[in-house]
This record gives sequence, C-alpha cells and structure tokens, in this order.
Amino acid sequence: MALTRKGAATKQRIIEGTASEIRRHGVFAMTLDDVMERTSTSKSQLFHYFPGGKEELLLAVARHEAARVISDQQPELSALTSWSAWQDWRDKVVSRYREQGRDCPLQMAVSQAGSATEGAQAVATELLEQWQHELATGIRHMQGLGEVDADLDADHSAAALLAGIQGGVLIFMSTGRLTHLEAALDQGIASLRRRAASRGSQAGVPRNPRAGQND
Repeated sequence: MALTRKGAATKQRIIEGTASEIRRHGVFAMTLDDVMERTSTSKSQLFHYFPGGKEELLLAVARHEAARVISDQQPELSALTSWSAWQDWRDKVVSRYREQGRDCPLQMAVSQAGSATEGAQAVATELLEQWQHELATGIRHMQGLGEVDADLDADHSAAALLAGIQGGVLIFMSTGRLTHLEAALDQGIASLRRRAASRGSQAGVPRNPRAGQND
C-alpha cells in the first residue's frame, strides 16, 4: 500500500509510540488502546495501517528496532579500521545497551509476534546477517593491514563474536548486569589480536612493535 507523506509519518508515529509503550509497560501489559492514546490515533487509523492487528504492529516494531540496533552502532560499526576503532565500537555497544536498559522492544516484539512465524524469523535473520557482515568487513580490513591472520575465516570469526554479544545481551536482560556482554566483546577482540601476534612469532618474523598500536 503506497502511503502519502502524511500517512507514512502517521504509521511511523504509531510504530515508535508502540516501541515506547513496550519500554514503559512491557509487551504483555501493552494494549492497542494504550498505543492509540499515546499516538493520538483512532482505531480505524490503527487498523488502516496495520490490518493484521497487534501481531502485524509488533512485527513493524521489531523491524524498526532491528534497524536501530545497527544504526545505534554507527558510524563505528562501519569503520572498524584500527584497534582503537574496534575499541570505540565496543564501548558504543556497551553504552547502547546500558542506555536501553533491560526492556528490549525488539526481543519482546519478536517473541510476542511469534518467533516461529516467517515474519519474525525474517526480521531476526536480516538483523544478524547485516551485523555479521559489518563485523566480517572490519576483520577483513584488519587482515589487509596485517593485524589479523590472513588465513582466519572472517565470517566464522564474526559469527562467533556476534554469538558472544547476543549471549551477553540475553544475560543482561535477565540479570541487569553488563559484565558478560563486556567480557564477550573484550575476549572476541583480544582473540583477533592474539592470533595475529601468535602467527608473527611462529613464522619467525619479528613483529613490528608499532603493529596493533595504530590507534
């Protein structure tokens, strides 16, 4: 359905308002009446933009929040070109989840929309693929600089780092503690640096004392 500029703005307002309601009250307590009141929309408007009702609205919220996961890490995520840049990205990820708090609209919206549904799976898959692609691109850049082993599988390493991050996020959501997320990020980055240092020493090539310090 093609929307006018005003219609697109209204639809976006409903999505953002729903995400705010989820943060404020949780997805279980949130009702469509809450959304309508918060966004100053009528029931007819709500179902005009989301004819599938609450499930369709929650999927739209999930897509919106998934896009935010990536955009909130920019520009650092797309500029992993030195170890200091990786550290800056690491700090931004931690800050993002600290500011967001334990209530994650993306996680709650996907779970309530039905994690087994095709739409929910597509949202999660697209987010993880894009995130992994950005990390793998950063690893390949560091390989080009000689700061990461050239024979390292960048996609596999990015997948492992991302899995650690997601595990840390889930623990944070359960406990309110960011230490596991920080540990996953620190160990993942340290592993990339360690392998490069180890390879240089095994090859009998003196490692440039400035390598890894191009910060």
